[in-house]
Amino acid sequence: MSGNCCSKNNSCLDSSKNIPVVSTSFSFKDLLGAWKVRWGMRRMNYTINPGLYAVGRPNSDSVVLVSANYKLTFDILRKNLSGLNCWLLILDTKGVNVWCAAGKGTFGTYELVNRIEDVRLAEIVTHRKLILPQLGAPGVNSHDVKRYTGFSVTYGPVRANDIKEFISSGYKATKEMRRVKFTFRDRLVLTPMELVGSAKITLPVFGVLFIFNLFANHQFGISDVVAYLGAKLTGAFITPVLLPFIPGKAFSFKGWLLGLGWAAFILWMFGWFAADSLFLSIGYMLLLPAVSAYLALNFTGCSTYTSPSGVLKEMRVALPLIIGSAIIGAVLTVVGKLI
Repeated sequence: MSGNCCSKNNSCLDSSKNIPVVSTSFSFKDLLGAWKVRWGMRRMNYTINPGLYAVGRPNSDSVVLVSANYKLTFDILRKNLSGLNCWLLILDTKGVNVWCAAGKGTFGTYELVNRIEDVRLAEIVTHRKLILPQLGAPGVNSHDVKRYTGFSVTYGPVRANDIKEFISSGYKATKEMRRVKFTFRDRLVLTPMELVGSAKITLPVFGVLFIFNLFANHQFGISDVVAYLGAKLTGAFITPVLLPFIPGKAFSFKGWLLGLGWAAFILWMFGWFAADSLFLSIGYMLLLPAVSAYLALNFTGCSTYTSPSGVLKEMRVALPLIIGSAIIGAVLTVVGKLI
């Protein structure tokens, strides 16, 4: 039964239809896997096989919910289906969540049509209705799905925890169900991935500083390390957490603004505003905000209220400015250390 089935993907096989039946409860392995992927470990390999799954004891009249094969997305959905009898049609989104996959096209019309045919869904259910997540709408042309498969598309709520109420109300979503939220908790839970990603860049940077210190008269020290790590923390953690309260619309500008504040604070704290530290102070005023802005810019891909076109537009405008500021700032910082 759904409550005690288990295997590699927390499923067992329905002997009559050869369809995996998934549990709506989490095992320790599920919880550990979710924690690991939040910290960037095996992120791109955290998937389940695409296809058709059963929750409870669905029959030919049971609802069909469509989702992505990113296991974190799959797990959140199945957890909220406790007590229901339904089908899960999982698309091959290459291990990407619904919203991002819709933007990339992997949660799209072509994949949905092919998956319906591949699992022979028309032979399993008598109705012709699919419930898709609202965030998947940009990738799916419902008219083409209807034309090629006979299945109509209805968009469910934004959040999986509203699924039960949505179904019980006759597939009607309230305004609250349609609202895309990006709460403090939503932002906080995404920051470990950003911190781990930025840490991968930190090691080469420290390697360069170590080589520089072998022949420089004025070496990079603890104060410089604090300045750099603070800028990274500002962009990868503080900016996402305080996102709604920071002036401006662009994520990169928000990160740059906080980075500028951090740079000013660090220069004041270490007395680098002095005349003999002119190159160093100007260099850090250009470099540190650029680091924070770049990391904040990366967070645009995590937010559900930025469109793919908006992300691309911001990248086209912000990246050249960030790169230019970082290069000039780094050069001036090195010159400041040399002289």
